[in-house]
Amino acid sequence: MSLYCGTACRRKFFWCYRLLSTYVTKTRYLFELKEDDDACKKAQQTGAFYLFHNLAPLLQKSEHQYLAPQYSLLELERLLGNFGQDSQILEDSVLIGCSEQQEAWFALDLGLNSSCSINASLQKAEMETALQGSFIKLTKALFELNVKDASLLSTAQALLRWHDAHQFCSRSGQPTKKNVSGSKRVCPSNNIIYYPQVAPVVITLVSDGTRCLLVRQSSFPKGMYSALAGFCDIVLIGESLEETVRREIAEEVGLEVDRLHYSASQHWPFPNSTLMIACHATVKPGQTELQVNLRELEAAAWFSRDEVATVLRRNNPSNQQHSGAVPFWLPPKLAIAHQLIKEWVEKPTCSPLPA
Repeated sequence: MSLYCGTACRRKFFWCYRLLSTYVTKTRYLFELKEDDDACKKAQQTGAFYLFHNLAPLLQKSEHQYLAPQYSLLELERLLGNFGQDSQILEDSVLIGCSEQQEAWFALDLGLNSSCSINASLQKAEMETALQGSFIKLTKALFELNVKDASLLSTAQALLRWHDAHQFCSRSGQPTKKNVSGSKRVCPSNNIIYYPQVAPVVITLVSDGTRCLLVRQSSFPKGMYSALAGFCDIVLIGESLEETVRREIAEEVGLEVDRLHYSASQHWPFPNSTLMIACHATVKPGQTELQVNLRELEAAAWFSRDEVATVLRRNNPSNQQHSGAVPFWLPPKLAIAHQLIKEWVEKPTCSPLPA
């Protein structure tokens, strides 16, 4: 009898935990909104909207960072009415997340080409004045956003861009239709379903044991160095992540990987929607001579742990360019490249796996 009661109590505790788990509750709720159009429409009534214009989010400046304002459905309908726009544009909104209290979050672009779009620059300026903010390119603002807004706006931009670029079926050529949440598009003529996709990219910090290899591309901001990065090769369909790491390093700096291990991953909205897969790689100490591929890179060099640690402590690009205190700077903290470099500095004894 006592054994049965103990088992029953443990089961009750287990199910209470499952019912009260915030993460599980949020995940199940978002799944319901993605799959159930009626549930998603209902969520819009009490949800919050982030606004974009031609993929640039609406932001407000607050001291040393940007904030992304939210708007209710009622506020948004009033705004559209003031500018003579049809509320039908709300059908273009996409679901991008929810709060722990199950307030759904959506993103809506007011400037992408559609029958209801707001294209006039004058109207855009008037909207910015009315909303007390500015539509700013995400590439410019990303590192001045808090972590929550940066993540949500990155997701939103990637999803809005995907829908804008996939409005027709590749098989029939007919227009596709978005579901309410924006989790998919369907071709009415043949029922083919299209889902948003991400491109896998490896980003690798190469080390010879005491130094790490940092590189820069001509497209980087002035003075910034980072880890090597490259897409999984679409020509070599079936290429594994390990093979991509080895190939990219061989192609770009002429080195052969001895050992590597996985670190972490991050969604990244540039240039389109990508999944950044971060790795550490080591090369043999006697095989470190660089042969830089100038078609891919502008520069590449080895740096000691002390040099990199110094840059990490002073990693403020605006200050460095004026003071000349350090010869280069690193990607900001939000970027997984920064975390990869910081990890190498702080954990020099990571145990790598054979490549």
